Amino acid sequence: MKNNTFDAIVIGTGISGGWAAKELCEKGLKTLVLERGRNVEHIVDYDDMVPSWETKYRGRVTNEDRRISPVQSGVYNYNERSKKYFVNDLDNPYIQDKPFEWARGYQVGGRSLIWGRQCYRRSELDFEANAKDGFGVDWPIRYKDIAPWYDYVEPIVGVSGSKEGLPHLPDGQFQPPMPMNCVEAEVSRRIKGKFSDGRMIIHGRTANHTLKIDDRGPCQYKGSCGAGHACSFGGYFSSNSATLPMAAKTGNMTLRPFSMVQEILYDKETQSATGVRVIDTETLEQREFFARIIFLNASTLNTTAILLNSTSDVFPTGLGNSSGQLGHNLMDMPYGMGARGTYEGFEDKFTFGRRPTGIFVPRFRNINKSTEQKDYVRGFTYQGGAGRGRKASEGFGRGYKDGLAEPADQWTMAITAWAEHLPYFENKMYLHKEKKDKYGMPVICVDCEFKENEAAMVDDMMNSAAEILEMGGLKNIETYNWEKIPGSCIHETGTARMGKDPQTSVLNRWNQMHDVKNIFITDGSAMCSSGTTPGPSITYMALTARAVDYAVKELNKRNL
Repeated sequence: MKNNTFDAIVIGTGISGGWAAKELCEKGLKTLVLERGRNVEHIVDYDDMVPSWETKYRGRVTNEDRRISPVQSGVYNYNERSKKYFVNDLDNPYIQDKPFEWARGYQVGGRSLIWGRQCYRRSELDFEANAKDGFGVDWPIRYKDIAPWYDYVEPIVGVSGSKEGLPHLPDGQFQPPMPMNCVEAEVSRRIKGKFSDGRMIIHGRTANHTLKIDDRGPCQYKGSCGAGHACSFGGYFSSNSATLPMAAKTGNMTLRPFSMVQEILYDKETQSATGVRVIDTETLEQREFFARIIFLNASTLNTTAILLNSTSDVFPTGLGNSSGQLGHNLMDMPYGMGARGTYEGFEDKFTFGRRPTGIFVPRFRNINKSTEQKDYVRGFTYQGGAGRGRKASEGFGRGYKDGLAEPADQWTMAITAWAEHLPYFENKMYLHKEKKDKYGMPVICVDCEFKENEAAMVDDMMNSAAEILEMGGLKNIETYNWEKIPGSCIHETGTARMGKDPQTSVLNRWNQMHDVKNIFITDGSAMCSSGTTPGPSITYMALTARAVDYAVKELNKRNL
């Protein structure tokens, strides 16, 4: 027990787990960081410098990939090289009561190696939404509570973007934005001030660095991050390039990969967690580790699964589940509705490099009385961009290759919506009573759907996109709906939510469990609402830094 005892334990090495490790270690705590998957060392284990044409299948997904990973292989950035950062679905089963696409990355760094990197702050509008329209529970914090922590994490993350002065999309500590191309800039100019609801096009805010941060970056515009590859330049934020090395530099971190947490150990006499039971995923050997505080950051569904599997006579339905809310209120974001069109002009212009972000349309529905909608609450935003591809070529040999080098005749532009998913109690995940995976963990079951409010936005998301493009001067406009199912957006949240009342929530305003004071949860499971802006990870980071600051102060006061 002496050799297995630490000041703190962090479960998970993704976006929030990496931040928990960094903050705890920098505050002087000897910290054990547990990751269920393999180790991935920054730069050493990357292959982003290898061009796709030098890989066996030229970067393509094979039939065998689709067989062993039927869910993961459908994710937008899954390919021959990035697949090593996604799980094998056959080895990691889950049950879909209703269709749910669950993208997972089990390795040191988690999904921070394959995330979309968009970073938008939540606003007061987001934190007040549940209280105003009655869906879900009221957030126990407001924007003013988290704003200083956004300020703290953003310079370390390296968020590039433009300041716009919008109350419902707060500005941050930005690096210079990645410029719009000529068509995007022109469409943005044309629509400015033309819509009474305030529709506008701004630069995408992304964790791709336009300025160097210590030895990280800047972005080289290679575009490989968009294909799910890690970046040897450190041109975008990941746990591997930033927070975990910062934690390691202190000498206080013990990183243990291949360590799957099965349950959290609880002492009913002290009413606190004492440690964790871990199974080594290579040897299947069980071990126990102990600490004064635990940060649970295994990602939304796995975090909740660990708690549900940690039962006792005090908590027969899962650790800290006196409210009965654990596993419920699961949210994602409906997305994939939008419009596309062609632009006549700028035939003498083309792009150079592969910019890893595009444009963004801030929310313009249900912001105030003048933008209030009768058919639905909350709202949506758009991401997108313009581009000019290459001409189709015929034949073979030199002529074929020369033809491919010619720009297409016209520019095209598309914008796609991301919308809010309301917190419904009946949308849930739970553990199967009989089926277990090869590690002995009960299989996760997911029962989640989009409902009437989400469906009521669909036509508006498509038609409003078409209106923006038309006002921007595009032609041949057509709308589309990809009909994405829950989980596809990879923004699953809400199954161990924060709240003011212990009877209706799992965590308090400090991301601390109501029932077990020395457990903190700062990944997506803590969220009370999904929000309308994509890129929730920057909020997880800010919440994590804030929670660690509070936890360490409580430790020093001997309250934990």
